[in-house]
Amino acid sequence: PNFGASLHILKVEIGGDGQSTDGTEPSHMHYENDENYFRGYEWWLMKEAKKRNPKIKLIGLPWTFPAWIGKGENWPYDFPDVTAYYITSWILGAKQYHDLDIDYIGIWNERAFSSKYIKLLRYTLDKHDLQQVRIIASDRLWEPISFVLLLDSELHGVVDVIGAHYPGTKTVPNALLTKKKLWSSEDYSTFNDEVGAGCWARILNQNYVNGNMTSTIAWNLVASYYQELPFGRCGLMTAQEPWSGHYKVEAPIWITAHTTQFTQPGWSYLQVDGHLEAGGSFVALTDGLGNLTIIIETMTHNHSQCIRPPLPHFSVTPQRATFYLKGSFYAVKTLQVWHSRLDFESGNSSLFQQLHPLKVWKGSFSLDLNVDEVYTLTTLKTGKKCVCAKPPPPHPFPSNYKDDFNIRNPPFSEAPNFADQTGVFEYFINASDPGDHVFTLRQVVVQRPITWVSDADQTISVIGNFQWVNMTLTCDIYIEKPRDGGVFIAGRVDNGGIYVRRTQGVFFWVFADGTYRVTSDIAGEEILMKGLSGVRDNAWHTLTLKIQGASASGLLNGYLLWDNVTISKPSNGWAAIGTRSFEFAQFDNFHVE
Repeated sequence: PNFGASLHILKVEIGGDGQSTDGTEPSHMHYENDENYFRGYEWWLMKEAKKRNPKIKLIGLPWTFPAWIGKGENWPYDFPDVTAYYITSWILGAKQYHDLDIDYIGIWNERAFSSKYIKLLRYTLDKHDLQQVRIIASDRLWEPISFVLLLDSELHGVVDVIGAHYPGTKTVPNALLTKKKLWSSEDYSTFNDEVGAGCWARILNQNYVNGNMTSTIAWNLVASYYQELPFGRCGLMTAQEPWSGHYKVEAPIWITAHTTQFTQPGWSYLQVDGHLEAGGSFVALTDGLGNLTIIIETMTHNHSQCIRPPLPHFSVTPQRATFYLKGSFYAVKTLQVWHSRLDFESGNSSLFQQLHPLKVWKGSFSLDLNVDEVYTLTTLKTGKKCVCAKPPPPHPFPSNYKDDFNIRNPPFSEAPNFADQTGVFEYFINASDPGDHVFTLRQVVVQRPITWVSDADQTISVIGNFQWVNMTLTCDIYIEKPRDGGVFIAGRVDNGGIYVRRTQGVFFWVFADGTYRVTSDIAGEEILMKGLSGVRDNAWHTLTLKIQGASASGLLNGYLLWDNVTISKPSNGWAAIGTRSFEFAQFDNFHVE
């Protein structure tokens, strides 16, 4: 609080082992008889958030679910008691293992809801003494959830918040009729330059002014994923080089501070018409204890376009605005002033600067507003713009990178820098192997999850620098699935995230039946070379893939297996490892140069 973004609310994905836009997040229950509340990064993230702001609100929402939830169907509602038990387990695990109290729980991100499931979820939560956990639905559009709430009084009694995604600052009559809290429960998703900051400034105000929404949640918190994945740099700030430690506090962080440093959950919006005469908007909030905060934005159309929905034309011109404080606010004599001006010509934006306090004369004051500005006027004196040490300089991913996965008590369940795009790759201790492969990386998703997008039919984890062209990649591999099991190593991998199915590159596959293939796609359909390798399951083998210019070659256990395969596309991309299907397999001594 009162440092930088000072966030009020943190929403996390309840990992379900499936692709959720820029990768997969592991489930706390890969299989029906499995429970582990130490996978992935979300537990860590929530704890770090609570260390900094103990009052921050926490929301959990699933994008995908492990296969066993649907018992073979790609649908989470056929066995609603199973799904409710699974989600409730996550909330109980958060408390038991991390002392985290989850405040809100969602249904299924941007997919259908089931009224029967929502009621059963409320019943299951209450049965486990989780009455304080509130339900938000349906993280999609205002309809049909609003209409159904008006028809179904039992559902109306269990849904606390209507959450809509990318509402374009507008709501619908039915949503207002429900008298529920209305939230923009996912918004922004815009490249975090000055235009992204303009988008964020505009919707933070206008989601309330036009749409009565009292919470706006940005996807995503921080861009910490390879920038060439979908929606690169669509976070409030950027930290996409863990190997260098470089990060950048982008303009949207300071736009956030204009609201979050001078209001808190529990404050109330004053019901004023927040439209300014010459364009732009303002909101006013109070804590009910005499404090007042007014936030003004004058973003122009072209400088505040979000990624979605399309923004109808409007005009904003410089203006003088006069505000009148009445009732108990008549007594306010001075207001603290914080100001930002987004500069689209020189790029010299002025962000979150404290100006001289403003004198209020007999309950009124005037302000000259230019375009593309944000003002916060407040009785609070607690605002602060942090001064931080300069981050380390940026540098590309190491051009020579090794990981032997030999770590006895890893801080996380997954190896650093690997970005799982289908399947989940976890540190594994091979108790049955007293030799060189005790500590390995293992793919652990063995049934296709209930997906949110089109995950690949193969598993894949990418790593490295997307600009890489020539590379030598070596990895020890261990196929666990007899007969039709198989694994690959790959280079020049050109896709991931929601587009993972169409990934191309140079893929070197070996199969449990003793054959090998070289393909230019993850689907394995464009075959460049095939033959016999002698590889078998349940034995360690070393694969080497060399890509140089328009040609590639492959080695098995140090001996040339295939050579002079012509590569036409793609011209560059990441390195990757993966499996032929959703199957157990292990990897060790990964090395790319």
